[in-house]
Amino acid sequence: MISVANRIHVKPEYHDAFEARFRDRAGLVDGMPGFIANHVLRPTRDGDPFVVLTFWESHEAFEAWTTSDAFRQGHARSGTLPKDAFSGPNVLEIHEVVAR
Repeated sequence: MISVANRIHVKPEYHDAFEARFRDRAGLVDGMPGFIANHVLRPTRDGDPFVVLTFWESHEAFEAWTTSDAFRQGHARSGTLPKDAFSGPNVLEIHEVVAR
């Protein structure tokens, strides 16, 4: 199993809108083979990023998601926030889960 953490720096005035994007998400990832879970973590300290955390059965399952039509469709909706809503580039991290 792997986890994929996408750390996204969002300006405070856009926090509510950013969270709403995930509450109202298309949910296309939910039916992907190998998908386990999706969590959106809100920062508790000023300046820290949101973390969009997904879990996958394998790296291959995650890669299949990123190259799928469902991925393109789901992320087409993500353009609802202006570029100035983000205070820096996002950082993608992939980890193997070694203990639960």
